[in-house]
Amino acid sequence: MPRHSAVRIGPAPTGFSLERGTGTGAERPAGRPGDRVAERAAERFPDDELWARVAHEVADDLAVDASARDRAGEPPFDEAGRLRESGLPALLTPPGPGRHGAGWRAACAVIREIAAADGSIGELLAHHYVLAWSARFFGTPESAAALESATARRRWLLGGGVEPFEPGAGPGLTLTPADGGFVLNGRRSFAAGVTVADRLVVGARSAETGESLVALVDPAHPGVSTERAPERLGQRLTGAGSAGFDDVPVGRDQLLGVVPRDEHDAPAHATLAPLALQLALVHVGLGIAEGALAEARDVSRAGWSAAPWRDGGRPERPGEDPYLLLAYGELATAAHAAAAVLERATEALERGLLAGPDLGVDERADIAVLVAAAEAVTSRAAVHITTRVLELTDGSGSFPGGPGFDRFWRNARVLTAHGSPAHRLRDIGDHYLNGAHPRLTPRG
Repeated sequence: MPRHSAVRIGPAPTGFSLERGTGTGAERPAGRPGDRVAERAAERFPDDELWARVAHEVADDLAVDASARDRAGEPPFDEAGRLRESGLPALLTPPGPGRHGAGWRAACAVIREIAAADGSIGELLAHHYVLAWSARFFGTPESAAALESATARRRWLLGGGVEPFEPGAGPGLTLTPADGGFVLNGRRSFAAGVTVADRLVVGARSAETGESLVALVDPAHPGVSTERAPERLGQRLTGAGSAGFDDVPVGRDQLLGVVPRDEHDAPAHATLAPLALQLALVHVGLGIAEGALAEARDVSRAGWSAAPWRDGGRPERPGEDPYLLLAYGELATAAHAAAAVLERATEALERGLLAGPDLGVDERADIAVLVAAAEAVTSRAAVHITTRVLELTDGSGSFPGGPGFDRFWRNARVLTAHGSPAHRLRDIGDHYLNGAHPRLTPRG
């Protein structure tokens, strides 16, 4: 039984298809704004299809032992090594001598492809990509170029997290001026990468000004201690955990930027940071659902099904079972619907990121609504699809050689537990009825 067959439902959000790494994607009517964005991205990033092939090869590799690694639940050192060897962490680095960069839509497609094979590693990569853009969101072109160049040259995998727009709670870390730079103290938890990262990107409060600064820290420094998170129900291999910092020196060249204290005072493009993470994790969720559906389809094609006929009999072939056909029709439709909504949100985010400082607050609000809609629809679809797949495969799917279908359900449940569809729907309704701008809240 193939471990990682074609898993994509609907058009790939990059202009290329991740079905076996070939094809040109779904055609769209000419003249839409998304077409102009795609054309601009294609001019800047001609190597998107290269990354599609790389992502497919890595996904194939991860899918072979995904179930066994999930059961073991060890920190993803080996998986992080596979990502580094593939070069995928450097995907968002702008093109240049010896570099083959890609755009955000390509990054989202790669996240989704990897998540279909292993949801945890898809989430690990999603956090890395957003952190790799921290300096673009909060810093200067110079700090962004320095971070991206070092990430590509040294094959860094980034972990950590930045908590923007939460002045009341504070980031849990403090930067105090010392010896021409700063020292970092405190401890906080991170959703991904903390146990395997080459560098940590963290938000910390300045003891001098009260600002929330973004710093790049080497986790190998003696003053840094990391601890893996307790075993979770799902998404066990994201490298989640906590990091403690005891008088860790941070040079001024390690500061990546300043997180605005209030989203209303921030440049609109800076407020895309939490939306980028939110959307990246939505791609992880849809990837998990697509992976579960594809694995279940392969099992059904091979002649195994838990769906009984009402008269207790069985058709000669699984493809003749009307109830099985109905079930797959329902699930494929749910995945198609989620993919369509997610495609629109991804296109809008790409447009906003390309606009940069020219992005307006109203356009930012429209992007936030589309991302919220994508999260609400995809979260429900991911949980529904992975639950039904469990039923179609007789529970765990733990027959000899089986992929362990409970893994997909557990991963979907843990991933979607971070956000409330009710809150997202309320924001969408307030925007639709009253023109209110959704509040930007970090996730993960």
